[in-house]
Amino acid sequence: MAETRLILVRHGETDWSASGRHTGWTDLPLNLNGIAQAERLAPRLAGHRFVRVLSSPLARAFETCRIAGLADVATVTPDLREWNYGDYEGRTSDEIRAERPDWTIWTGGVPGGETIDDVAARVDRVIASATDAGGDVAIFGHGHCLRILAARWLGLEPAGGALLELSTATLSRLGWERERRVVELWNDSSHLDAP
Repeated sequence: MAETRLILVRHGETDWSASGRHTGWTDLPLNLNGIAQAERLAPRLAGHRFVRVLSSPLARAFETCRIAGLADVATVTPDLREWNYGDYEGRTSDEIRAERPDWTIWTGGVPGGETIDDVAARVDRVIASATDAGGDVAIFGHGHCLRILAARWLGLEPAGGALLELSTATLSRLGWERERRVVELWNDSSHLDAP
């Protein structure tokens, strides 16, 4: 049986992601640049055989999946929603740090939202579901959620995602070196630079 690899696709840009605002469960659409980014993803994914395609139910992720040409075969997976930022929804890190100078999403928590362990439990379920696929699985999701998913794939604590920057409309691939789970490709935006 073929080993499962996870191809992670972060959604295209939204107005909030462009301005650095924490966008958890607020269901924002892609902006014009985000649509163009998703269009540039399509050729990168075309012709690739995915045995399963999973997408967050939030519009920005599912729209990226649709524009990239995979919505017809995608399964919407609520566990791929972005981190629920609670009281910090829609706020920038600088705004939050004005009140809590040493705050980071990875160590400071979000009042009224999910804990990092809540998000980790969700992505652990996604990984468990995907690993029996027997081939490549495309996963359309969000920055923090996918960073935690990658950390968990590697056997790290959820806060290990802090080490993995993830830009909008990028591709990443999680796979194997012999029996060990590895990062094969991370935060690849080469398709966005193409003419």
